[in-house]
Amino acid sequence: MPTLHRTIVRPLITEASSVAYQDRGEYHFEVHPDSNKQEIRHAIQTLFGVKVTGVWTSNHRGKDKRMGKSVGRKPHWKRAIVKLADGDKIEIFEG
Repeated sequence: MPTLHRTIVRPLITEASSVAYQDRGEYHFEVHPDSNKQEIRHAIQTLFGVKVTGVWTSNHRGKDKRMGKSVGRKPHWKRAIVKLADGDKIEIFEG
């Protein structure tokens, strides 16, 4: 099991995630590929001091990238969409 800081890799702040945050109060994070929903819930609640009501995850395949004559691959990664209880906010996304 990865530690709390390794479970949550980074917040994903894009146009689509900003719209989801403003409309539905959902926060997007890149998480460790081996973490499950319970570990993600525990990490978010411990690190940010909020109450998580829902977690959705999706796996993304790494893209093939050409480097000259050889072909490389970007790593696979996992996204978590987290819904918080009413009134809870994460300050990273406020700004």
